[in-house]
Amino acid sequence: MALTGRAGLLALIGVVVVVLLPSWQGVFLVLGVLLLAVVVDLVLAGSVRRLELSRAGASSLRLGESGTVSLTVRNAGSRRVRGLLRDAWPPSAGVVDDRGRVDVPAGGSRTFSFDLCPIRRGDRRPDRVTIRSVGPLGIAARQGSHRVPWTVRALPPFHSRRHLPPLLERLREMDGRRASLVRGAGTEFDSLRSYVIGDDVRSIDWRASARSSDVMVRTWRPERDRQVVVVLDTARTAAGRVQGSLGGLPRLDTSMDAALLLSALASHAGDQVDFLAYSRQARASVPRATLPVLVNAMAPLEAELVEFDARGMVSEVLRRARHRSLIVLLTSLESSAIEHGLLPLLPSLTSRHRLLIASVSDPAVHEMAAGRGDLESVYSAAAAEKTLAERRHLVALLGRHSVDVVDAVPDELPRALADRYLSLKAAGLL
Repeated sequence: MALTGRAGLLALIGVVVVVLLPSWQGVFLVLGVLLLAVVVDLVLAGSVRRLELSRAGASSLRLGESGTVSLTVRNAGSRRVRGLLRDAWPPSAGVVDDRGRVDVPAGGSRTFSFDLCPIRRGDRRPDRVTIRSVGPLGIAARQGSHRVPWTVRALPPFHSRRHLPPLLERLREMDGRRASLVRGAGTEFDSLRSYVIGDDVRSIDWRASARSSDVMVRTWRPERDRQVVVVLDTARTAAGRVQGSLGGLPRLDTSMDAALLLSALASHAGDQVDFLAYSRQARASVPRATLPVLVNAMAPLEAELVEFDARGMVSEVLRRARHRSLIVLLTSLESSAIEHGLLPLLPSLTSRHRLLIASVSDPAVHEMAAGRGDLESVYSAAAAEKTLAERRHLVALLGRHSVDVVDAVPDELPRALADRYLSLKAAGLL
């Protein structure tokens, strides 16, 4: 049960009457009238329990995009339901307006539309739909809540998609499908074709040209059907926020963006992409990942406040990757985690596979390192230089174990990782 503003106004009028005509009879009369009005409204108000609710609409949205979820209210009772409705969603769902006025006749239905624009990645579920059915006098109302299950999954936004066209153009040049001013990259002979202006003269096959009436050139293509295993570190270091052009995002979100760009590029290049999210155990696994499936698997992942289990990760990768593969580990270049966790395990991994580590660097550290304005900024610059020196030491240490490292700020990491992949592919090092 709920009382409306009219009930308060009626009670205030009753107080005025009692003050002007003070008597116990007046008090009981006012209370009786007020109570009678409340009972009449409750009896004549439409039943909230007899309402049948259902949902339809958007079930997945990219982060930052808008969508609509509709709520249909059907009145299976015998009286009209008039009043207010509130569809409770978590704040991160970004619901613009979660309230509406209800007026559903007996046996009828009405549909409400709610616009959502999620501000956090993951699954967003509504709590309850609360409906207040007001009586004909507008003094009291029946109130009840219904659970109407629905899930809207906010997918990673994939901002680095804008880098894909130039990367695919570079891949076509490597693949010999576009005339280039340099010799086609790649390690596998593909075919012979007629010379066109712009081809590198070093690609001319003189023997084939002698047997033909035209000048023939060799075309090369990168190795195909290689396995790329993308491992995403979802342990505590992935929770740290770094500043970029899109604001302060967790390292995990930037790593996801880089993994999506690499996976899309590798799929176009004819390689098989396997995905693994790991902290102390496998949290998501997608063999032979396609981009839609990969985006959907990444959406609910959040960083766990636990230490990354490097030994368990290496064992899992060795179990999954039977043939020589490119292992791409998106993690943090943290001295203790690398030197004491991953480094002792590298021989067992690099003896069978090629390892590429990609890490998000904090732009704030680089800004601090350039500060010289006052004493405080000098001390901050010294601390930042020490941090950068430790990262350079780790990169050199990993390089001595034949590990490739990409260390870049958030805005540059996806493109830098994709460029390194293409360089390895062109050199036949996958």
